[in-house]
Amino acid sequence: MGDRIGVLGGTFDPVHIGHVVAAVETRAALRLDCVLMVVAGDPWQKRQQVVASAADRLALVEAAVEGIDGVEASAVEVERGEPSVTADTLEALAAPGRDLFVVLGADAVRNMPTWRRLEETRALATIVVVERAGEHDALPPGEGWRVERVRIPRLEVSSTDLRARLAEGRPIDGLVPPGTVRAIRERDLYTRP
Repeated sequence: MGDRIGVLGGTFDPVHIGHVVAAVETRAALRLDCVLMVVAGDPWQKRQQVVASAADRLALVEAAVEGIDGVEASAVEVERGEPSVTADTLEALAAPGRDLFVVLGADAVRNMPTWRRLEETRALATIVVVERAGEHDALPPGEGWRVERVRIPRLEVSSTDLRARLAEGRPIDGLVPPGTVRAIRERDLYTRP
């Protein structure tokens, strides 16, 4: 994997171009060896909102990153089979000489106070705040965090909107990587409201 690893976790229900752009831009801006897109196996804060299974969401991310240098899908949380907790994931990925960077959108940074094991997370990784145009105020809670900022283009796409589009039979081409569009169709995901 290398010595400088980005960790972009999420439900990815479904994954979209905004996620991929965040991974690619962060890798380039911070000169990371790779960015792992970590699929939440049991996203405890969103349990009642998740539509696709962890296996399906992992397959969608694998399809999304195929052929993208330095961006990989990770099943570390899916395989663990327990609630997805960032500190647990970072401990599983830690190795001597390896620096970990947790890649978060501004909304996720503002949600950090609700995280389990938040204090342990501080020592395990640098927080990377991915800022879209107009977002500049997000900082991790408390003192002592190592923080980097990466600016990306503002892309108006969300997994919630994509699920609605699919349920209504509307196209998602251009909003989702082509391989993921194929995987969604093959697996017949998100077609029911």
